[in-house]
Amino acid sequence: MKPLEAGDARQAGKYRLVAELGEGGMGRVLLGVAPDGRLVALKQVHAEFARDAHFRARFRHEVQASQRVSGAFTAAVMDADPDAETPWLASVFVTGPSLKEAVEATGPLPVEAVRRLAVGLAAALTEIHRAGLIHRDLKPGNVLLTGDGPRVIDFGIARATEGGAELTGTGGIVGSPAFMSPEQAESRALTPASDVFSLGGLLVMAATGRGPFTGTTTAQLLYNVVHAVPDLTGVPPEIRALVEPCLAKDPAARPWPPQRILDFLGPVAPGTQPWPDAVHRLIEAQETAVRTALSWPAPEPLPAPPRRRRWVPVVAGLAAVAALAAGSLVAVKVFGAEPASPGANLDPTSLETLRRTDPCRVLNDVSVPDAGKLRADPGSLYFDRCDYRTRSGAKIAVKLGDPIYVEGGRPAEDLDGRPVLFSEISGSTCDASVQLPAQPELGVTALAETCGLAKTTLGKLLERLRAGAGFELPAGTLLPLDPCAVLDKTAVTQALGPVREVKLTRLRECAWTATTSLRLTFEKLSVVPETGTAVDLGGVTGTRRETGESCALTWNHRQFDAKQAEHVRILATKTGGGACDAAVAFGRALAGKLPKP
Repeated sequence: MKPLEAGDARQAGKYRLVAELGEGGMGRVLLGVAPDGRLVALKQVHAEFARDAHFRARFRHEVQASQRVSGAFTAAVMDADPDAETPWLASVFVTGPSLKEAVEATGPLPVEAVRRLAVGLAAALTEIHRAGLIHRDLKPGNVLLTGDGPRVIDFGIARATEGGAELTGTGGIVGSPAFMSPEQAESRALTPASDVFSLGGLLVMAATGRGPFTGTTTAQLLYNVVHAVPDLTGVPPEIRALVEPCLAKDPAARPWPPQRILDFLGPVAPGTQPWPDAVHRLIEAQETAVRTALSWPAPEPLPAPPRRRRWVPVVAGLAAVAALAAGSLVAVKVFGAEPASPGANLDPTSLETLRRTDPCRVLNDVSVPDAGKLRADPGSLYFDRCDYRTRSGAKIAVKLGDPIYVEGGRPAEDLDGRPVLFSEISGSTCDASVQLPAQPELGVTALAETCGLAKTTLGKLLERLRAGAGFELPAGTLLPLDPCAVLDKTAVTQALGPVREVKLTRLRECAWTATTSLRLTFEKLSVVPETGTAVDLGGVTGTRRETGESCALTWNHRQFDAKQAEHVRILATKTGGGACDAAVAFGRALAGKLPKP
């Protein structure tokens, strides 16, 4: 995600445009706000397509068909103007990484999550096919993993671009070769069963981190899709039983209509978390990014020069979430530990205080004006965040050392001499934050239904932080550590190459930009067996998972409670390959420096 530039349109129909989400072969995708406050993902067509009368006619037809699609697992089309100078289409905006981004960042999904994904995809295809559409481009990048399940996006749009190599760039073949059906690869007439084949490929990718077909060239890949047996190595048996018929070469042999897939899978247990903890952290990071974007000031109009601005570091961790890179980062942390004050430091905005604070103790059983007594959620997934409930059931949350918006206008209000920054999203929640003096991109934040309640809660939170509400810190814990300072510059350089930049991106997360870029996170994670290759790190066994040019290396450091562990996560990225070598070298150096549990 990045701010709009001077000269960019600020309006499309009734939608106010606030940021760019990404750009593809067909056009740009922008974050927009409807007059009623709802957020939309607004796709604008590139100029060369807008000048094509045949394209406009196809686009208009498909827009009308897409508007008939509804359902819990699709991002419904809300509005469109195919006749505008720059044709556009607005769909419901949902936060969550794509399946591609999530798997690249956190590794393959566990069996139950893949099953949950399959149910959502089958339900989405049911609605898409009922509207008379064939998706034609069901791929990992077109499936979003949201907090309550998957969402299929861009349905019907690939069909609108069919009809010429100038629109597809693939000689008239529409779709993504690794996930298209054999009949699609041969440019034959398609039926809805083509999407079922793609669904099978998605499930293989979700379960293993790779698709069922590979090839050194596009031509070889397409040949394998048509003729080769899919590679199902590593696909769990219960998922394989569904995937094999979906990947049948004969469309008539595939389970269609998708209701047959739903019947095979059975119902999903209500109220369960659909994805692993790490994926839900990505979702939260994107929600933070959206709040940040909504508070960005509009750039100066041309020809006046743009104002100097500073933006918050937006995401936790992921080269995979490249669509959420938020502008330039100006404040960086240099090598070396942050000096600690002698004795207890109860400055409520110091990094040392926050790392020693339990966010689920600091306000538990504490009365907040206008909210009453708060109760912490016992199932918190984070070291630096906790959700609370009031007696009426309203939700309040606190975040310690998370990214916040740090510039762009005078603060709305003051709290005990500290400027309070507010951020609202869709009018449904409000963040009230104060910055950390040592790291202004990070802050202490309270979230509530109104900005007034968020500010009141923030005031109580700062008061309690001064008094102290710390974690119990047993020997060997990672909680008080500065992740940027565990290894010195020499050790980091030996593992990653010359370092150009290092910055604290969250309270317990540090990112290095070097020959190999790397992100280190200390996190709380459910104690479950890791999938991947075991690696000896010198007395510690880690799990390595390589995806493309990225490599994840993880291990459990020590037990935190009955169900969760203090977890170390390393994500390395290197252009041209070799990321795992650097990740393992860094991990071995790190494991030797961490306190012994």
